Amino acid sequence: MAKKKSVITQPVFSVSKENMGRKKKSVKKEENSKLLAFVTTFLSIVGFVIALIAWRDKKYVMFYARQSLVVFIVGAIAGIVKMVFIWIPVIGKIISFALGLIVFVLWVVSWVYALSGEMKEVPVVGVWGRKIDL
Repeated sequence: MAKKKSVITQPVFSVSKENMGRKKKSVKKEENSKLLAFVTTFLSIVGFVIALIAWRDKKYVMFYARQSLVVFIVGAIAGIVKMVFIWIPVIGKIISFALGLIVFVLWVVSWVYALSGEMKEVPVVGVWGRKIDL
């Protein structure tokens, strides 16, 4: 009788415990950066100052800190424009409401982008964030 040859196969990709530990730390670090970026965008100018002081070395957080600063500046300008237009009887109130809504939408979009894990610019105004050098 002929004996069957035993074939020993090795996995193509082996994952050691050390590599698994690194991956878990990397995922945790990424989640932490997302949360910090969200806090930065949520708190607007206060979040920007906190990020500037505490998380300056985190590239992802500082990207969204700049975006947050831009949204804040746009909001402040929109507030001034709203104060001027509010005195016009009907059109002024519509313009004021529209400007407030636009700033609010930009703010919420910055939250969503911060939690996405990707460095996306806030639509329309986000390009100015790139020009801020800190």
